[in-house]
Amino acid sequence: MWTTDDIPDLSGKTALVTGANSGIGLATALHLARRGARVIMTARDRVRGQVAVERVKAAVPEGKVELRILDLADLASVRALADGFDEPLDLLVNNAGVALIPRQTTADGFESQFGVNHLGHFALTGLLLPLLLERRPARVVTVSSDAHAMGRIDFDDLGLENGYGRLGAYSRSKLANMLFTLELQRLAGDRLLSLVVHPGPTATSIIRPGAFTRPLAAFMRLTLKSPEKGALPSLYAATAPDVSGGLYVGPGPRVLTPAARARDEDVARRLWNASEELTGVRFTALAARP
Repeated sequence: MWTTDDIPDLSGKTALVTGANSGIGLATALHLARRGARVIMTARDRVRGQVAVERVKAAVPEGKVELRILDLADLASVRALADGFDEPLDLLVNNAGVALIPRQTTADGFESQFGVNHLGHFALTGLLLPLLLERRPARVVTVSSDAHAMGRIDFDDLGLENGYGRLGAYSRSKLANMLFTLELQRLAGDRLLSLVVHPGPTATSIIRPGAFTRPLAAFMRLTLKSPEKGALPSLYAATAPDVSGGLYVGPGPRVLTPAARARDEDVARRLWNASEELTGVRFTALAARP
């Protein structure tokens, strides 16, 4: 069975992990740093982010880690991070997310679960893509969920203004993650490895009393797997030398089969076009062949 001991030497590589101040993102950043990668840890809150950076430095005194502020619910923040990043990037882990929250909107007016989980990461990936393409083979790893199988993309109501359910909105955002990952791989060909992961039920800060009753949230935190175990699919997809683009990696880690709706190329293209229009970010680097 694959474990973090199997992560190869990552010296000389640079990784960026979104939502790295806690949970799966923090565990992912820690193990990447432990194997020699320079790790850019992002967080919305500077204080919490710096605490997380210090935790990694304490565990890996020789580690190369730093904090960048990123709010995926605000495209101006996404652009600010990308504008300040001007070096080759080997690995992007689209990890941050929100789940099962009451209906809210982002700074740009998008339904929040779709806006943060999909559109924010779509924009970030597109803006950093030229730097990723300088490294071969760079990887983009996006955290989804098996909830994608319940998702449905209604292109006539992307804002979910005609009916909102917390689980339905979450499942839709995770389906969007799947469609994005597979379409990115189709468009990138051999220039990039794009993979998607399902961490399995994990005790992280995404499980809040606002999403569940307080007793149920407390019970879930006690019974779900640790962030260390939840990070294994991400770490495998990010570092295993024998993976290929387009894989869907789940707990174990093991390769899973995406739901049929995640493999619908027509829907993926339509979502891609809609995402470019909504974010104003176009993946022009993919149109130019080296």
